[in-house]
This record gives sequence, C-alpha cells and structure tokens, in this order.
Amino acid sequence: MSPCPEPVKSAAPIGRPRGRFAPVLACLLAVAGVFGLDALLFRTGLYTAWLQPDSSTGLFEMILRREQRSQEKAGNNLVLTLGNSRFGYSRKVIDQLPVKPLYTFRDAGVAGTTPRSWYYMLREIDPTVRRYRAVVLGVDDYDDEDRYYNPSNDVRDLHYVIARLRLGDVPEFAQSFTDADLRWAVWRGGLLKGIIFQSDILEFLTNPLKRIAYVELCRQGFAGWSYDFLDSTRSMTGLQIDWSTYKITFPPGTDEDQRDSVSSWLAHGPEPQTGRLAAFRRAWFGRIIDRYQGSPTRVIFMRLPRGPIPRPDGLVKKRSASIREMAARPNVVLAPEHVFDALERPELFKDGMHLNREGINRFSVMLAAETARILGPPEHDTGQAKACPTGGACFSLPRQDKR
Repeated sequence: MSPCPEPVKSAAPIGRPRGRFAPVLACLLAVAGVFGLDALLFRTGLYTAWLQPDSSTGLFEMILRREQRSQEKAGNNLVLTLGNSRFGYSRKVIDQLPVKPLYTFRDAGVAGTTPRSWYYMLREIDPTVRRYRAVVLGVDDYDDEDRYYNPSNDVRDLHYVIARLRLGDVPEFAQSFTDADLRWAVWRGGLLKGIIFQSDILEFLTNPLKRIAYVELCRQGFAGWSYDFLDSTRSMTGLQIDWSTYKITFPPGTDEDQRDSVSSWLAHGPEPQTGRLAAFRRAWFGRIIDRYQGSPTRVIFMRLPRGPIPRPDGLVKKRSASIREMAARPNVVLAPEHVFDALERPELFKDGMHLNREGINRFSVMLAAETARILGPPEHDTGQAKACPTGGACFSLPRQDKR
C-alpha cells in the first residue's frame, strides 16, 4: 500500500479556472448591498424624517407634511395654491376678513420651485385628486417669454423632490432634462439617493443630537411660524426704468439684492425666443391637468403681479401662449390676466419681483375674492350669501383652526 494518499480529483474540467464567475457575483452582491442600504435609509423615511429643515429637500418635506396633516381638520371647501416665492400671500389675512370667506386656503408653494416640483407635491398631497375644490397655480405670464437659461435643466427640482421620487419616476424625470451631463446626474441621484443626501448626512453626523432637536422644534412650530409670518415693509418707492435704454434709477438706500432683482427680472433686454419655456410648461402643467381630468377639482391659473414697474408688452415678440392654450381643456380656468394690475406699483414691492407686507395683504384679499368669483358658492353649502367687501360673494361658515 502506498504511503501517499491518492490525489483528490477536481470536479472542474482540467484547464478551466475555478470560480470564474466569482468576481461578477461579488460585484452584483456589492451593488445589491449598496442599493439595498440606500433604499432602507432613503426610501423608507428612516433618514429623511431627520433632514435639515432649512435645506431644499427639508423645506419641501416640511411643507408637504404640514399640508397632509391639515387635511384632517381643515374642512371640505379647500383651495390649494402652488407656486414659488413670487406667489406670496397670507392665509391669516384671508381668515381674518370681516366676512368669512367661502373657501379655506392652503399653501403648498415652495420658494425656488418650478411646475416640475409642483407635480410631485400634488401627487403626494392629493393622491385621490378629489381633496380640493381647486388647485391655483401662480404664473408669471400667460404668454411664453424665453430667457437664456433652460427651465428644463433646473437641477434644483431634483433636490426638492428627491425624497418623493420613486424608482418608476426616475426614467421620465431624468429624461425631462435636456443637458446630457445633468441627465446622467439625475439618473444616478434618482437611483441612489444617498448621492444627493451626502452633504446632509455629513452635517447630521457632526452633531446628531443637535439636528434631531432642531427637527423636532421645527415640526412643532413650523405651521404657526408660517401662518404668522410677516414680510418686509421695505419698498421700491422712487424706482424708475427708461425702457428705451433700460436705464434704472434706484431709490436711495436700495441694497444689492434689490438692484439685482430689478436688473435680472425686469430691466433686461430681449433674449432669443427658442420655445423652451412653452415645451416645459406643456410637459409639466400638462401632467398636472391630466391628473385632475375627470376630477371635481378645478385647475386655476392666475397671473401674479408682474413687478413694481411691469415690462411693456411690446418689448419681446413671444412665439406662443401655452397656458392660454390649456384653458381649452376641461376643468381648467384662467383668471383674467389684469386682475392684479392695481398691485404693480413700486410702493407695494420689496424688490424687483416680490411683494412687500402691504402688497401681500392686498394681494391676499384680492386672491380670495377672485377665487370665490371663479368657483362660486360651495355646492353643499345652504347658507345665505353675503356681500363680500372685496368683491364676489362670501359665506358665513363656522371658523376653524387654519394652522
């Protein structure tokens, strides 16, 4: 008998390397692990509940949660407004009108957002598309005036809606960006949300207890703070613009922000009309309107006050009027475009594009009246209509907490 043991026979054929699929399998497992961890943290709310409230995503989420919670006690005659910082009004002013308004207003607008973000906000707030009597969309103009920037490539939208972006949304959302580099960045960020949240995570890890305490404070106080907020009393009184030369005469004491807003928003020369704004509006306003097709909710467009000194209509030959086209669709209404012209005065604006406190107060009253005029009395209400001091009709309904 040989003292040496018999050699163990290999199950693999001679000459074929063992485990040739091992590196591929390891890569697949690693990818699955990274995706699974990312999904656990950022698709379940485990981390997103503790986002920095002052960040783009954090603010979007705070407003979303506030409006979702308000639905439990806000009654049935709700009107939801959506827009950016230019759609500034006060729900408190509306609630304190001498005669109780017909409708309770809720505000889901977020500064810096576009209709692309509004679509995802609406999808989360109103999944049944029946919660509101109307959705009011504040826009700068019913005509389409292009600027040098492309609204489709505003990557801020990704940062606002990332917590609400589902896997199935990623292809369409990414394709809505026309720049190839941005499209790839949106693909990566939409699939692995940790890429977008990395700076927030690093800040959180520097002092988790401080972040948690601040988030809790904001959760308790945000509804009241936003309801009671008073904007600046500063004005643009004395502002002059020579439209033949675009020369601006600023009032004494204006700061850099005020000057920049007038120059960039109002006193800019004609820019190439490419049709990009119309395409963007048709895409995202179209999606909003499609959501409410067959719903009792009406979609109302309102042209916001244009500025302390509005740009003359003949400065640019606009190629299209996409929002006017949408008025032909069922359930879509355009408020008269000149309904807020009386507010387009320097003394009612704090800079070149935002109303000041007095302007907001007046706009709030006019907004409530115009909405009531468009919608009429709530169908289920049996109260007697009373003359509303702002025009239209108002009903005396039980007062409720609007916060």
